[in-house]
Amino acid sequence: MVKSVLFIRLVQSKNREIFIRMKKNRINFVYAFCIGVLLSCHSGFPGDYKGTPYADIKYHAGPQIIPGKLQCEYYDFGGEGIAYHDSDSINSGSGRLNPADGSYLNEFRINEAVDVSFTKFRDPPIDNNPYNLVEPEKDQLYVGWTSPGEWVKYTVNVIKAGNYQLGIMYTSNKNGKISISVNDKDATGPISIPSTFVESDSVAWRQWHHWNYIDRIAFIDLKQGLQTITLHTVEIGQMNYDYINFKWVK
Repeated sequence: MVKSVLFIRLVQSKNREIFIRMKKNRINFVYAFCIGVLLSCHSGFPGDYKGTPYADIKYHAGPQIIPGKLQCEYYDFGGEGIAYHDSDSINSGSGRLNPADGSYLNEFRINEAVDVSFTKFRDPPIDNNPYNLVEPEKDQLYVGWTSPGEWVKYTVNVIKAGNYQLGIMYTSNKNGKISISVNDKDATGPISIPSTFVESDSVAWRQWHHWNYIDRIAFIDLKQGLQTITLHTVEIGQMNYDYINFKWVK
């Protein structure tokens, strides 16, 4: 099927031009116009950022909403060096671990370098194993195979300004560290992420599938309106990221 691409030209303050690429029948004109208005009004959004919010046949809600869960697999469009940085050009999940078969989950963002997979509830157990500290959702997409120096960026819409408490749903084969940037400025410094390694699990590869959720990993201040949030893998890696929860505090 031939894919049509609409380019909507929106003029921001100081005559800055923003082009929002849309896939026809996936994102409507009203949504695109609203994005342009928000970008024009919010001074904190990086003026030179060329990424755009993720959208596909199943997800077309636009920038992810804060407060709420930031789903890590929905990082922005824009490619290497703009919406993400990955240590290689191969998606180790989609099309590799999960063979290309035409399905949404196995081929999710298959042509991008960020490594993405999904939780599998099977017998013998994979992500539905008895070593989970917190049970994940079945068929939940996540970012994995993480290495130090890698990052993914998200355009978000902050509905309510204030101080936010952060939590993360994750796995960690070792004690890694992450950090969060807001509008390309570090907001947290290095955050220690406890290992989910369980010595009694004799299945070696399953050490990457022990899920946990931890709260209060950091507190950050956010302005109302469009922002960019960047998730950095700082040290060690070996982590899988499902979502980051943003809870308004005050």
